[in-house]
Amino acid sequence: MTTNLPDPPGSHRRGRRLPRRASSALAERWTRVDGVDVFYRESPSPPDAPVMMHVHGFGLSGRYLLPTAERLHDEFHTLVPDLPGFGRSGKPINPLDVPDLAHAAARFLDDRHISSATLVGNSMGCPVICEFAYHYPERLDRAVLVSPAGGVHNQPLRRAMRQLARDGTREPVGMMRVAAPDYLRFGVPSTVRMFRALTRYPSLDRLLALKIPTLVVLGDQDPLMPSPARVREVASRTDNHVLVVIIEGAAHAINFSNPGELAHIIRQFMADQPILDDPDEPGHSRCYEIHRGTLHPQQNPRPWQ
Repeated sequence: MTTNLPDPPGSHRRGRRLPRRASSALAERWTRVDGVDVFYRESPSPPDAPVMMHVHGFGLSGRYLLPTAERLHDEFHTLVPDLPGFGRSGKPINPLDVPDLAHAAARFLDDRHISSATLVGNSMGCPVICEFAYHYPERLDRAVLVSPAGGVHNQPLRRAMRQLARDGTREPVGMMRVAAPDYLRFGVPSTVRMFRALTRYPSLDRLLALKIPTLVVLGDQDPLMPSPARVREVASRTDNHVLVVIIEGAAHAINFSNPGELAHIIRQFMADQPILDDPDEPGHSRCYEIHRGTLHPQQNPRPWQ
């Protein structure tokens, strides 16, 4: 069952926290999945359009994804959940790992009566999407992986923690105001446990195994990612469906720091258009392709060409 915010007076369900005011142009709602209260945001009047669900990173809620999601909500039926155990959603009895979160995402879509969707993830959200594709390939229309975390480049754990610390100095100041309450709520033990799981996750293998059109967006200032040259080298080793795009000047939380460029890239990807820099974002950064897999859909000509 789904309810709109706010909760009725006197509600004491675990995980539910009432905002002082609506924090998003998307509607804020609750539902219940596997016995856990799940908070999510949705297009106020879901358009008759493809479904696009945004999947957050570790320790965070979907709140920092809103700058990008809100730019796309008129074009896609947009969903931004706080996965169980994160943000304002309730905590499961047992902590969830990456496969568990992928299953939870599928059951959330079941709850919304959605058979398939395009998933847009950042950081931990990308392994969750790759795992979702592994278990539910027929339910994933396309994948957008922004700053995918996990794998060899983030090992061992102490290296990953240093990378995360460096990234914090490269993100906008506003990101800390959004992220700090989420991290405090998630807690240190949960953060360490999930980060350890991510560093051990076979992100690259899962990524290259995807059989659907897949967009990977990287920031050239992201200390958690290999260099663009290394990414291009690895991506070109095999025929695949992957399109890799760089945003100059961006670090890890691109969905928050560079929403205009990212939304522009996603629109072009969804329409199988060439990835061109956004003229409405002058002087801030530049985006460009560094790899287009041989199996990626052919580009459609632009209407004015």
